[in-house]
Amino acid sequence: MEYKDYYKVLGVARDAKPEEIKKAYRLLARKFQPDVSKEANAEERFKEIQEAYEALKDPEKRAAYDQLGAWRQGQQFRPPPGWEERFGGSHFEFGPGARGFSDFFAELFGGRTGSTGRGEFAMRGRDVEAAVEITLEQAMHGTEVSFQVAVPEFDSQGMMRAIPRAVKVRVPVGVTDGEKLRVPGKGGRGAGGGADGDLYLDIVFRPHRLFRTHGHDLYLEVPVSPWEAALGAEVEIPTLQNRARIKVPAGSRGGQRLRLSGKGLPRPANRGHGDLFAVIQIAMPQRLSQRERELFEELGRVSKFDPRRDFTGG
Repeated sequence: MEYKDYYKVLGVARDAKPEEIKKAYRLLARKFQPDVSKEANAEERFKEIQEAYEALKDPEKRAAYDQLGAWRQGQQFRPPPGWEERFGGSHFEFGPGARGFSDFFAELFGGRTGSTGRGEFAMRGRDVEAAVEITLEQAMHGTEVSFQVAVPEFDSQGMMRAIPRAVKVRVPVGVTDGEKLRVPGKGGRGAGGGADGDLYLDIVFRPHRLFRTHGHDLYLEVPVSPWEAALGAEVEIPTLQNRARIKVPAGSRGGQRLRLSGKGLPRPANRGHGDLFAVIQIAMPQRLSQRERELFEELGRVSKFDPRRDFTGG
């Protein structure tokens, strides 16, 4: 049988770190998931990618596979001398009787799997990753989301398939944008008595018309007039809970941040809230009345302020 270059399948170097292998696998698995991919050979590539990741994600399996490094695609496969003695006693677990995997994979690991004692082989279900988009308001109070996700599972014939699975999960209070949540047992179903895999939710916040986030902190751009920035003022601003009033100090500058403690997103386990930062933006009037123009002209004549003095070293 032909040697399979699993590193080439995933597009990584032979000395790739585990996190690089995992990242490459996730990108390719998303691209070739048969239920969503438009690629002509999506199902075949999906199986190939799953098989390569199954061999390389486990250090013991990867070590066994790396002993075949001298072989190349198209060459006749035979394990190297001493391979059986070194890896023959290992207990690699995968699908029932290696069905759904290539002959090459089965030849490498098929005789050395963990048996259930019933002529089958226990395999833990695959972990699944899915992006979940929620609003800031949902993050503030927690929410329940329902969606479908394609999970790789063995069918009744022992073949790997992407099976649509309906999922309903609770997103707790305290999540942040980009956070990953683990939902145990909601991934692919195990085979041969193996445990179900886990579901990993990638939390994505929908863009908000007013606020942006950094961790549990919120940022709000607050427009103020030139005279409010110069003289100081008290202005009302929105928060996610209600409205609040802040004091704009006299002499405020554009980009200056004013902190409102505890007005951000809640932290998990009742550990309070993040903060809200009001970012000052000086807004100029688009149209001036005759009187307004006269006052600005008078200010220009009497003011000694030079915003560009640093250009001349003055």
